[in-house]
Amino acid sequence: MIVRPVQITDLPALFTLVRQAGPGLTSLPADEERLAHRIRWAQRTFAEQVDRADADYLFVLEDDEQQVVGVSALTGGIGLREPWYNYRVGMTLSAAPDLGIQRQIPTLFLSNELTGQSEVRSLYLRPEQRQGSNGRLLSLGRLLFVAEFTQLFGNRLIAELRGSADERGGSPFWDSLGRHFSRMDFCHADHLSGLGNKSFIAELMPRQPLYTCMLTEQARAVIGKAHPNSEPALKILSAEGFAHKGYIDIFDGGPVIEAPVCEIRTVRDSQPLSLAIGSPDDKSPVWLIHNRRLENCRITCAPARQTGNSLVVDRLTAKRLQLQPGDSVRAVPLLARRQQAVAA
Repeated sequence: MIVRPVQITDLPALFTLVRQAGPGLTSLPADEERLAHRIRWAQRTFAEQVDRADADYLFVLEDDEQQVVGVSALTGGIGLREPWYNYRVGMTLSAAPDLGIQRQIPTLFLSNELTGQSEVRSLYLRPEQRQGSNGRLLSLGRLLFVAEFTQLFGNRLIAELRGSADERGGSPFWDSLGRHFSRMDFCHADHLSGLGNKSFIAELMPRQPLYTCMLTEQARAVIGKAHPNSEPALKILSAEGFAHKGYIDIFDGGPVIEAPVCEIRTVRDSQPLSLAIGSPDDKSPVWLIHNRRLENCRITCAPARQTGNSLVVDRLTAKRLQLQPGDSVRAVPLLARRQQAVAA
């Protein structure tokens, strides 16, 4: 398996993948024309022909038969062209000393505070491929790309995780809050946001703090809770140092997790090494390996052995990376040491 930049020839496979993903992948609508536009824009991004505010790095996961089985993305700078909103969960203290009453009420504040940061998004892997290291390669490959090209991204990376939804795909959070101000159902509002049309939020949603005690019990219960389908992504990113700092998605109340780029495990622990060809032994850990190229980026994971400033891999791994012995790679163990110990 390799992670590589998307190509326009991937359009049929990507369209099939997006249709399989269903409505949860709102940032990749099942529309061939829009999908083709995003692919072409991603190609311009990898060719360094766009500003950070417009950068959209779209990756695919490809198997050895050159079949596209997954997709993921990075955004260079959110909110620098289109407004970017979240709710920040705070606390309001109300007191009437003469009556002996004091209340602490969770409160939602409409926020633009994450503007300018970078985002990991658009992650989907075919269900039959959710095994072995495939999910980690697709998710963490983006982080190794950031480690190599930190100048292209903000100081923090964020991830908006899908929030809880009912059996019909509706959002208890949106139905209790946003629908009252927009008269849109959740699917329509979320679809518009996925297309980049977020101006209606500023135009319709209240600017004043909102008290969560005025929401339904079902809405309060899902604030900051990830959808079950997002739990694997949450687990992987949490192990990398991402954490929920109080921001939630304005539509479904899902958690927005974040991490300073310099503190992300894959970024912090990765290092440049010289590629060597050999035979890693059975005890060699699996490494995440990047060929250090931008437009012709290739990222894979494979058993490898570090010897001084060299990383020893087999010939198939070098072929996947399109590299020769002596070429430079950026690499990091796929699992943190404590995770390796648990896995062992």
